[in-house]
Amino acid sequence: MTVSQVTRDGGTIAYEVHGSGPLVVLAHGMGENRAAFRHLTPRLIAAGYRVAAVDVRGHGDSSPRWPTYAPEHVDQDLLAVVRALGGEPATLVGSSSSAAAIVFAAAEAPELVSGIVQIGAFVGTPKPNPLMRAAQAVVLRSPRLFGLFHRTLFPCARPADDAAYRKVLVAKLRGRMDAVRGVVAPADPHWTVRARDVRRPVLVLMGTKDPDFPDPGAEARAARRQFAVAEARMIADSGHYPHADQPDATAADLVEFLAVTARA
Repeated sequence: MTVSQVTRDGGTIAYEVHGSGPLVVLAHGMGENRAAFRHLTPRLIAAGYRVAAVDVRGHGDSSPRWPTYAPEHVDQDLLAVVRALGGEPATLVGSSSSAAAIVFAAAEAPELVSGIVQIGAFVGTPKPNPLMRAAQAVVLRSPRLFGLFHRTLFPCARPADDAAYRKVLVAKLRGRMDAVRGVVAPADPHWTVRARDVRRPVLVLMGTKDPDFPDPGAEARAARRQFAVAEARMIADSGHYPHADQPDATAADLVEFLAVTARA
């Protein structure tokens, strides 16, 4: 495994590249790292794509502390990776919190983006009740508690290697919980403000049992409606991370979408 780095104002961004063909850049969600895509990446490589899995700023092997974690700045990290890999237009895949960053990237640098895929995107800002807010504050300060919370995002089935993955996840979060809180902090502008500026193909993916939403289907449709043109697809029997708990179904939808964006 070779980990590459791209330098940005404020630190370095780590990423790992495998395969050959049209470029796909994968960006994980809150508290995770590039290994979140460990089951999806080989399927995309087998389908003929070059895949770059990124450690979002503050996570994994990227620099631990940044002045901001707002999506409109994370997007510049992803674009820097695209430029470092030759500048060919890439399809950007953003999970959860990173689903916001890829919208900014596509709106600001369409010449570097051939399409975007939002996985588990949040259209509105969650408004937890006081009890949930207090619990969230505790969880977002403790790597161990975050690891326990992470288990709840797989209501149907967890990957066979989930326990081993979470052990590493928790270890990598030590000293990095500021970043975890940062990527989910309310940010202005919200990604929905820039969605209409996206002029590239858009795919919205959502697990049918995503526990982060009272009605995952409605959330997916709401995300789709933010764009001038977009498609929403549901991944059956999947939670918040369909690329981990249903990688075959997720890869099938992605490869079908990539066949379009690779020609864009």
